[in-house]
Amino acid sequence: MSTIHPPLAGDAALAFIRANTVLSQPPVCPEITLYLATEITPLWEATEAFLAEKNLPPPFWAFAWVGGQALSRYVLDNPDLVAGKRVLDFAAGCGMTAIAAALCGAARSEAAEIDAVAAASITVNAEVNGVQVEVLLDDVLERTDCPWDVVMAGDVCYERPMAEKVFAWLRRCAAAGAVVLLADPGRDYLPTTGLMKVAGYTIPTSLELENRTSRDAVVYRIVG
Repeated sequence: MSTIHPPLAGDAALAFIRANTVLSQPPVCPEITLYLATEITPLWEATEAFLAEKNLPPPFWAFAWVGGQALSRYVLDNPDLVAGKRVLDFAAGCGMTAIAAALCGAARSEAAEIDAVAAASITVNAEVNGVQVEVLLDDVLERTDCPWDVVMAGDVCYERPMAEKVFAWLRRCAAAGAVVLLADPGRDYLPTTGLMKVAGYTIPTSLELENRTSRDAVVYRIVG
């Protein structure tokens, strides 16, 4: 079971985010503005002690990861996918894909996170973009129901145990009738079955985040 990390007070979280990030547009999603880190090392150094003191994880929410960008671009290019639907952005980070869904007319856009600072960043990023995103500070993997019409996850295949657990849950959501999308740039623990490619994008990236200046990310639909 995942740990739900305790929240900072609202004003403290907002001040922390604004002090360590700048408003930026992800390279392939210029329609969206987010509070993002411009350099990874200064942010890590500036926040390591603070986050450790608060028992919070590293600031993964401060970056527009390539899988999330691919997924968000796909949503922006295919608004009918989410228009009028209840949508979940799983492990949402900065909330980019949930914001894309809200911009495209989702009836209800939700973002699931277990990191309380990420939850705060999602809220402030949604405000910047003039949309509403409901943050679920819950471990949704423990749920047995799937109330969403569309479930989306990007960059969740870094570690084998978590990738396997997430993929099993995503398949259950698909079996329940949801449209389930997974975006990934070919991480080691990406499943080899049960995926149907629907789109691919080349995403510019930083050598501080990846081992190259761009990565090819694929959007898959999860099938039974």
